[in-house]
Amino acid sequence: MSRRIARLKYLIASFLFAALFFIQSLTLTWTLRFAFQALILNVAIMLGIYAFRGFDNSTTYSLISCIVSYVSGTILGILFALIPIILFTPRLPRLTFGVTALVAALVFPLLSCMMMRYSIKHLPPRRYLVIGKEEELAPILEEVEKASMGKFEIYSYMNPTAASLTQAITFEETKPFDAILIGDPKLAESVQPVLNEAITNRTSIEYLPTLVENSLHRIPVEIIEIFKEYYQIVFSEARISRRIRVADIIFSGALLVLFSPFILFSIFYILIRDGRPIFFNQPRHGLNAKIFRVYKFRTMDDPKEGEDKPVTTKSGKLLRMTRLNEIPQLFSVLKGDMSIVGPRPDIPSTYEYCTREIPFYRFRTKVMPGITGHAQVVYRYVDKLEYETFARRLSYDLYYVKNLDFRLYLATMLRTAEVMIFRRGAK
Repeated sequence: MSRRIARLKYLIASFLFAALFFIQSLTLTWTLRFAFQALILNVAIMLGIYAFRGFDNSTTYSLISCIVSYVSGTILGILFALIPIILFTPRLPRLTFGVTALVAALVFPLLSCMMMRYSIKHLPPRRYLVIGKEEELAPILEEVEKASMGKFEIYSYMNPTAASLTQAITFEETKPFDAILIGDPKLAESVQPVLNEAITNRTSIEYLPTLVENSLHRIPVEIIEIFKEYYQIVFSEARISRRIRVADIIFSGALLVLFSPFILFSIFYILIRDGRPIFFNQPRHGLNAKIFRVYKFRTMDDPKEGEDKPVTTKSGKLLRMTRLNEIPQLFSVLKGDMSIVGPRPDIPSTYEYCTREIPFYRFRTKVMPGITGHAQVVYRYVDKLEYETFARRLSYDLYYVKNLDFRLYLATMLRTAEVMIFRRGAK
């Protein structure tokens, strides 16, 4: 199936490339110079989209990821294309540049997503011979099966010996599975020579972490337990991106200017309804678990006598509903204590409980904490301190930590806007 998908992606890329020339033909009369400039522009845009993983399977499954990849790739491509094009006289008309950019950035993501989804829907499922124990792997693989929309099937589980695995893969043209899935590396070590022979005989070998991450966009604690050595290496060092830090400064500065009327409104609204103090601050765990103080507009008061829960202030209901109480965190982003996107920073008591009860929890502090994050928009906001919900949240946070890049950063910001505008929460 992977070869069919690869061919499909080449066909889609070729179609989009040809479509750019057709769109440009509506805005100009072709000459040799215009044709050469258009070729440079279109190649640069397609390479830019490719550089931002616009044709990856994980991207084309998600419209938001598609939009981020295509917009970013189009901008990058146009910037690079301008360097040689500026030497030409006459140059491509501005209208041609504008129409090309709009089509590549906004129309192509929709077309690409639709064509990929339609085509994949009609592909046969991929069947796996799983090396691992069914009782350990079945729950997570059932989740993968649902997420794959029926394109993942299990032929059989195998807790193998060399003899049993050899017998299972002796089929060549008629074998009833498409690939071997390594679900337990310790079991796979005992039959490594047979697996090497399977590769020689063109039987694909895949690994459970890759399949789970691509399908579920999270890394369950159970998977980390099984592939512990691999993930300890992956999460051994802090992930700091200079590109993301620059983007944090630009976006947070721009948002503070844009939201300045709302900041003033919030300040006066709190003073009129509830009086001082205006701000609430609290210690949180940041990068590498370092303590910093987070600031928000005050929306809660101390609990009343005889009660445990804090009381929402008069102004708090509106500020929390509109998320205006979160705006002061942008100053923490400028200061360098937070990022716009990252795992939610924990208060000390929560962090102590989770690091004590949940394996690998400390790994989520390997990136900057964020105002919003992959877990918040894909899963949900977690406020009840219990193992199951925090372990689930951790699985999404660790996916972000492991796969941190500029594209995922932008995609999370776009999903956050979608959640806020359309009031769509994660499950």
